Amino acid sequence: MEYMSQEGYDKLVAELRELELVELPRVRDAIAEARDKGDLSENFEYHAAKREQGRLLGQIRFKQKVLENARVIDRSRLQADRVGLLSRIELTNIANNRTMKYMVVNPHEANLTEGKISIKSPIAQALLNKQAGDVVEVRVPAGLVKLRIESVQL
Repeated sequence: MEYMSQEGYDKLVAELRELELVELPRVRDAIAEARDKGDLSENFEYHAAKREQGRLLGQIRFKQKVLENARVIDRSRLQADRVGLLSRIELTNIANNRTMKYMVVNPHEANLTEGKISIKSPIAQALLNKQAGDVVEVRVPAGLVKLRIESVQL
């Protein structure tokens, strides 16, 4: 079972619908069109479309499985003062005094450009159950980093 935000769940449902209702019919049409051209053994368009269909079916199955096991989190049941799933945190890197803001999310929702880090990431793992004012050391690919939690919100 995987817990996720309502926003993440809705986004995944929309992506699945897009794949099933737009992308898959487009690829099936391309397969039919390529098949009509004759000899399939040397038909590049046919083989490319079949590969694309296989890729899309794999993505669809993956997203269906994730949604099948997903549970939307009731934010009212979460602790607002401790870092956990769906927490919005502000951190300061003690070495360079740089401030960062992140939201801890399910791995399927993680997107660093949006400031969303996976709960399974080294930083989130080190921060779990900590609160504002705590200092944590995190081993990241670049080495050991000391972070101070400035604030935790839901």
